[in-house]
This record gives sequence, C-alpha cells and structure tokens, in this order.
Amino acid sequence: MASSLVIIPTYNEAENIEKLVRNIFAQQRAFDVLVVDDNSPDKTAALVKSLQQEFIGQLHLLERPGKNGLGTAYIAGFKWALKRDYAYIFEMDADFSHAPNDLIRLYNACSKGGADLAIGSRYKTGVNVVNWPMGRVLMSYIASKYVRFITGLDIADTTAGFICYKREVLEQITLNKIKFVGYAFQIEMKFKAHLLGFNIIEVPVIFVDRTKGTSKMSTGIFSEAVFGVLGMKIKSLFKSYEI
Repeated sequence: MASSLVIIPTYNEAENIEKLVRNIFAQQRAFDVLVVDDNSPDKTAALVKSLQQEFIGQLHLLERPGKNGLGTAYIAGFKWALKRDYAYIFEMDADFSHAPNDLIRLYNACSKGGADLAIGSRYKTGVNVVNWPMGRVLMSYIASKYVRFITGLDIADTTAGFICYKREVLEQITLNKIKFVGYAFQIEMKFKAHLLGFNIIEVPVIFVDRTKGTSKMSTGIFSEAVFGVLGMKIKSLFKSYEI
C-alpha cells in the first residue's frame, strides 16, 4: 500500500476515468486511488472494476446507491482512508481539470514544504483557468474573493477542489459535522482546518476545463457556496460551533 491515496468522486465519468487512473499510476511517486462512484448510469463503476484486475491493491472502488453530492462522496472517501494507514489523502476531479503531474507538487508541499493542507490554486498567481467561459471565471473568482472577505481566510482559491491533506487534518475535523454537500464543502473544510490552526499552503496550478463528459456545476451549488458561508462564519463565533 502506498502512503498516499487519491480520492476521485465520479458520476458518469466513463469517458475519463481509465485515462486518468493510468496517468496517476504512471507518476514517479506511488499513489493509490479510491474511486467513489454514485451509481453512474454510464457504468463508470464497471469500468473501474475491470481496471482493478490490472491494478491489484492499488485501485479501489466505493460504490454508493445514488447521487448524494460531492461533499458526502469525499466524506465517505475520507472515512475509508482513515481506516487504513494513508499519511496523505488527496481530492481530485475525474475530468482532467486537475493535472496528474501536479499531485507530486502537492505532495511535496505537505511532505517537505511544511503544509498540513496543500491547495492546487487557480488564483494564487493570477487567473490560471483554461477553456472556461468568462462568466464562469468571474463567478468563481468573485466567489473566492467574497469567501475571503467573510471568513478571513488568507487563501486566494477558497473553492478549489484539488487538495492534499495530511492525515492529521482529517483526523481532527469532525467529518460527521460537515454541513455542506456541494462546492461549499470545499470552503467549509478549509475554514475548519484554519480554525484548528493547520498550515495551509497554495500551490499554483493551471486548471483546464473538461473536454469530455458533462459539468456538474449548477446555480444551486453556487448559491450554497455564496449564501451558506455567511451563516457558517456567524456560527463559528459561538462556543457551540463544532469543528
């Protein structure tokens, strides 16, 4: 078993998952992969099962009965990882918007650079996004600025979903108390890591929009990120707030 686990939530990612898995296993550092599939109609899980015959002990699959949100998929993956001996646990999209080559950069930030949580950041050195419509770029960028203002987080890319956690971070966050299930989940996890005093470092990456499959972004997911953050910040001011 490798010391690093990459968690990849999937829903209808049959066009991408095999190529992504092979790219991760081709890296110079060893990574295990856990695919958390939400009963994809396109048989993503069946494809992963066939790949498991080739990547025995490296490729794992967690099947869930339905589509229950990005946050709950990652929470399930985190709990699976914490039952095992992984020291570094990654979040990564299935659609190649996150480059497999950057996994090692995030790993190095945690293993050598002093980070407890390393973020693959789209906005640390400007706006490093390729193939997004301008409206979506502005929506994402402004959302991150808004979150920084409300929460006080010194993070340029607060909604980023390309992350390396040291095991200790996930052990100290009460995963059952994570409220958000959409992209606001990413904000909540960073916010709670910050409240616990963990060192968060941003690693600049280039984010490339998917070329295959369908985006899962929606206005409802965006609204959760924008309007839920204020409530989260207010609750954090009280002693009863659970981290």
